Amino acid sequence: MAEGFQITNRTSGDSFACDEGQSVLKAMEQRALKCVPVGCRGGGCGFCKIRVVDGDFECGKMSRAHVSPEAIDEGEVLACRVYPLTDLIIECLPQSAAGSENRQTKTTALR
Repeated sequence: MAEGFQITNRTSGDSFACDEGQSVLKAMEQRALKCVPVGCRGGGCGFCKIRVVDGDFECGKMSRAHVSPEAIDEGEVLACRVYPLTDLIIECLPQSAAGSENRQTKTTALR
């Protein structure tokens, strides 16, 4: 039996191992891979959003404000709360740019 799963990042071409029961984000961090911005690590901030293109996974609790049930069905999940059940192919979503645009809009509106 395999000790874990192979995660392939289709965005960068990187591949890395993820232990059984380990979140994809934790596996990325252990290997110093910077695919997504990191925030709370608990499913609440929405920074570490990825898309699972292929493979089976289970999810921990995630904020519905950032990931709807429909999005999860389409593979959009938070890397901190997704646990592979098979090898996965993922894409890192360009979330940080959208997040900073929202912050700028709020800042501008306050001035």
